[in-house]
Amino acid sequence: MTGMTSSARPLLNRRLAEFGTTIFAEMSALALQTGSINLGQGFPDTDGPEEVREAAVRALRDGRGNQYPPGPGVPELRTAISAHQERRYGLSYDPDTEVLVTAGATEAIAAALLALVEPGDEVVALEPYYDSYAACIAMAGGTRVPVTLHPYEGSFRLDLDELRAAVTDRTRLLLINTPHNPTGTVLTREELTAIAELAVERDLLVVTDEVYEHLVFDEAEHVPLATLPGMRERTVSIGSAGKTFSFTGWKVGWVTAAPGLVNAVRSAKQYLTYVASGPFQYAVAEALALPDSYFTAFRDDMLAKRDLLATGLTEAGFAVFRPAGTYFITTDIRPLGEKDGFAFCRALPERAGVVAIPNAVFYDHREAGAPFVRFAFCKKTGVLEEAVRRLKTLA
Repeated sequence: MTGMTSSARPLLNRRLAEFGTTIFAEMSALALQTGSINLGQGFPDTDGPEEVREAAVRALRDGRGNQYPPGPGVPELRTAISAHQERRYGLSYDPDTEVLVTAGATEAIAAALLALVEPGDEVVALEPYYDSYAACIAMAGGTRVPVTLHPYEGSFRLDLDELRAAVTDRTRLLLINTPHNPTGTVLTREELTAIAELAVERDLLVVTDEVYEHLVFDEAEHVPLATLPGMRERTVSIGSAGKTFSFTGWKVGWVTAAPGLVNAVRSAKQYLTYVASGPFQYAVAEALALPDSYFTAFRDDMLAKRDLLATGLTEAGFAVFRPAGTYFITTDIRPLGEKDGFAFCRALPERAGVVAIPNAVFYDHREAGAPFVRFAFCKKTGVLEEAVRRLKTLA
């Protein structure tokens, strides 16, 4: 005996069998192995504001958060989240009963789906979707029903008729992500109004992932679903400090929702991490109170980087979908004579010394995502310039 179980049953729970190692781990390993520039995984290569880092150091030294913080999150952060929602969107949440701090947005998504979905419930999600959505729906025993965003006139668009057709008597929840990763689409007020009307009409819950709320470009506008008629009481809104302040390793996210929904999500969350990120919670409370000039400068910096990479990718021969939000650019590789995003991304480090992510991993309908490849532009300007120089060798 080698210590292995003799049972013929696989070790991994069958709900998770389809997932395996994430593409991000595979591609990041490939970047290291080949010394390539990693434009695959969406993490910045510079830290966020010095004063926010100092706030974390101060909390550590003062002994704030070094032991378990309160289950819902430290009061200072819950108050700051509430003030941020009020200031930016006119949404008023009670910090004591309507705000929950989580171990990043990833835990917020997991806790929301585990809390609100029962085996057999259908969850309608916009495809392509962030890979944790599929895994969390599976862990909850739900059935995912993808509604595909289709390329149209240089961006990806939601077909509202397709969305309505996807809702059945078994639908429990709509999982909405705007600004949308990986396509960079920002749903319009009209589209969100139609989603809200559908949710009210069919009495659906909505979980809305808004982690890129501060990265919206050009004429686009971020409209939180909870601001629309009938949505405040049925929407779980998810935010994140990692994306807005460039501290992805701190894992500080949050949920804002009506008290009953927050209680439900907290019931699941307490058995996942219980609590996390103690001292960082105090620092994020200070970050959320930064002046508007911080958020404007952050967006302007990312906009310049978007344009730098988008232009470079176009010159390298890709068809480029210029994103209205997030820090990702989706490209079409067919003009380069390619059609398989997986094969293209696995070969790209050797060919050009750059790592990207095949969008097909974010699709149930793999063929719909096959020719699309995602690049992250949340990197130093010099790094993006070098990546562009390398990618131009493809042309």
